[in-house]
Amino acid sequence: MALKKLIIPILLLLLLPFSFAFKQDFTQPVKLNWETYFKGKADERSPFIALTAMTWEYSYNSTIYRNRVVIKLKNEVRIDKNRSWVKWDKIKDPEVRASLLHHEQGHVNIQYILLSEAERVLKNRNYSVSNYKAQIAELANQISSYFDTMQRNYDEETEHGSNHKMQARWDRIIEDKMEESRTATLALQK
Repeated sequence: MALKKLIIPILLLLLLPFSFAFKQDFTQPVKLNWETYFKGKADERSPFIALTAMTWEYSYNSTIYRNRVVIKLKNEVRIDKNRSWVKWDKIKDPEVRASLLHHEQGHVNIQYILLSEAERVLKNRNYSVSNYKAQIAELANQISSYFDTMQRNYDEETEHGSNHKMQARWDRIIEDKMEESRTATLALQK
């Protein structure tokens, strides 16, 4: 039995904070609030209003049975509360806070999609007995890269939530992708 652990840190410099910590709970993403996850000291030199430090971690145990690799996956996303911060003096207006929190919930929802897609993709592959570790690492890197790009596109196109028309478009995109992930996961469980 082999154990492999890969921690892929994802540091996102965002206009606003977002937070979550969940493990293999694919029913719904964590619902954000402002107070819980931002314990770090704000970087006053940063042009951003917040920094959210987040990691996606996975590990697995593997067994080889009849020339077939079977993995037991542990898959989670978490936020580092001590490295995440917000400049509260920049978001005093309640409407602005609510709008920004909504935008940040989108980031959480994207990470929820990453978590469920990683679960589905990594578990449901036929791996080569001689090369499965490299194959799993390559798939994980592809998943990470895809969702890093999605996070950047989300911020750029919504202008960090300030473009409300694009925010509404991305809300639909994210909701559709969450539903696709739920459906694909449920189909595999049948």
